[in-house]
This record gives sequence, C-alpha cells and structure tokens, in this order.
Amino acid sequence: MPAVESPCVKVCTLDARSGLCLGCGRRVAEIERWARMSADERASVMAELPGRLAAAGNLAAVTG
Repeated sequence: MPAVESPCVKVCTLDARSGLCLGCGRRVAEIERWARMSADERASVMAELPGRLAAAGNLAAVTG
C-alpha cells in the first residue's frame, strides 16, 4: 500500500470554536479518515486547507 500524503505538520492543537486542527487545518473526522480516503477526497480536503487556516488565523486574531 503506498504512503498517504498528509498535511500534518506535527502541531496537533484543536481549536474548540472552529473544530479545526491549527497545525494542518483538517477537521477531526478528516484526520481520523485520512488513510481511508481516496486520492480525490484527500485532494479536495488539501485544496480547502489554506482557506481554512487563513480563516482560523483571522478568528484567533479577533478572539485572542
């Protein structure tokens, strides 16, 4: 089985408000399912991560 590319950066901190990992931007359910996702599913999630992280950063700036 080929290795699954992961966006994990080993900064596993979940934001209680958004439900996102502040390291990679994935939701808990996505992290749990990552190895079982198809390549298309992973690509779809990967495409969303920059926007999620940017939004989470803006949220942290407002609430922090």
